[in-house]
Amino acid sequence: EDKEEDESDDDNGESSEEEDSEETDDEDDEDKLLDDPSVNECIAVGNFNAQQEGDLTFKKGEVLLIHDKKADGWWLAENSKGERGLVPKTYLAVSVLQTSSIWVSPLLLYNIIKEEHYFSSRTDSHWSAVRKAITENDTVEVLATMGAVPAGFRLSTLFQLLEEGNQFRASYFLQPELTPSQLAFKDLVWDSEKNTIQPRPTRVSLIVTLCSCKMIPLPAGSIQVLSRHVRLCLFDGNRVLSNIHTVRATWQPKNPQMWAFSPRVTGILPSLLDGDCFVRSNSPSSDIGFLFELGITYIRNSTGERGELSCGWAFQKLFTSDGMPVPSKMYELPLNGGTPYERGVEVDPSISRRAGSGVLQQLITLKKQPVLLVKLRSLSTQSKDILNLLPETLIGSMCYIHLLIFYRQILGDALLKDRINMQSADLICNPILATFPQLMDQPDLMDALRSAWADRERNLKRSEKRDREFLKSLFVLVYHDSVFPLLQSTFLPSYRWAEEESEASRWRVIADFLRKSRENDGALQSLLSSENTHKAFDISELAYDFLGETRKNNPVA
Repeated sequence: EDKEEDESDDDNGESSEEEDSEETDDEDDEDKLLDDPSVNECIAVGNFNAQQEGDLTFKKGEVLLIHDKKADGWWLAENSKGERGLVPKTYLAVSVLQTSSIWVSPLLLYNIIKEEHYFSSRTDSHWSAVRKAITENDTVEVLATMGAVPAGFRLSTLFQLLEEGNQFRASYFLQPELTPSQLAFKDLVWDSEKNTIQPRPTRVSLIVTLCSCKMIPLPAGSIQVLSRHVRLCLFDGNRVLSNIHTVRATWQPKNPQMWAFSPRVTGILPSLLDGDCFVRSNSPSSDIGFLFELGITYIRNSTGERGELSCGWAFQKLFTSDGMPVPSKMYELPLNGGTPYERGVEVDPSISRRAGSGVLQQLITLKKQPVLLVKLRSLSTQSKDILNLLPETLIGSMCYIHLLIFYRQILGDALLKDRINMQSADLICNPILATFPQLMDQPDLMDALRSAWADRERNLKRSEKRDREFLKSLFVLVYHDSVFPLLQSTFLPSYRWAEEESEASRWRVIADFLRKSRENDGALQSLLSSENTHKAFDISELAYDFLGETRKNNPVA
């Protein structure tokens, strides 16, 4: 027995020595990789406060660019703000962007490292959103560890882009674009013969219909889902090339893994549910296509924390390798996990792990994988003529396209027809031009305008419907009697995404105002009533500054 115990002790000793040796080898390998001259980007594994002048303060998860790897272990580094200083090597690890399966395009990395002024802030926004989705995913990791969400879920990349500014919002792309010289409008030209703006055909002009989503994994009961939706945009594998448009999905409690949409929204249905989306773009990129990101807005029951997660994404190219448009048909797109800049990530890896080796089991597993069904539709001649009056790049709902046409025609009148001097850069007094883009970011107000216009249009004579100038003047009256007063009402709560109570409260105010406006043949009585209060007057309600609002031509885009 003593002899066996001695042999056992020897075995344990050898085993511990092997483990120590393996750990040492791993550390040596990591040190070698970290010291490699080709590795010039590291990620902080802990917080560090500058100890003396010349040191650089950083936080855990921050990505640093290394300029000089000194032998004493204090390296010269630069953060994303361009600040430089010495940092301890022991606080650094090789960046996930250089070692993992995550793929980031060379152009994107070049923008991150160099931060050249030539590139626009939109590229910087891409990096900020991607970095947050990849390196600041502590919340997602906690939820995945708890089993609340599948391992392939991430922070929503497109939601992060929307939150960082207006450059990916429809209100931004609705504005006219200047030529590179900034002396004329690129996508707004006057047709003197027809006395209206000229239609402008584009390379991409079609309708995409969101049909359904199947086998979308369910979050656990510890998470309350506030919204299920799809965000879509034009994408070239590297950059977002359009506004980010959102369509909300519906689902049945009996089958929560199935998401549905409402094509051809009419009547009182919200435009947010409209699965029919028009798409326009003049981008010359051969890799352009649709990026679809399925998302949920959630709240944790235990902490009350809100957030938005991506449940997977899909990409559909719009042109073949020889430059021909892809066929107009139904597409079943398998969903990928992670972010659009990651490769080979499954939405729910547990499905593959449970799969057997048999052919039948593999087929069953394949049917359990999440997919998105979309339909690409070509346009009729009449639809093309209508869409050609819109900006060269825009995605939106088909149900309010006629309202956008009115806005563009009024914009053409103000900027091209009625200006006394084309060299003048004075402010233009026009409440519709000053405020209409705000409706693109508040879909319930767009629905209010759509409803008010439908009520008025229903009583028009056939001859009046054919009179373009009459329709424009009537649209101006409808706008002032419906949404314009609501924009400044103190009774209307601020628009908040996926807050059921706030959405219901806003719609009660909107519906009550529209009802009174119909009963009193206009909004004047309601505006003058002592029962209603409005925000303090600001000149921005009336003044349209086209130099400040127009989009500058961007050579990178």
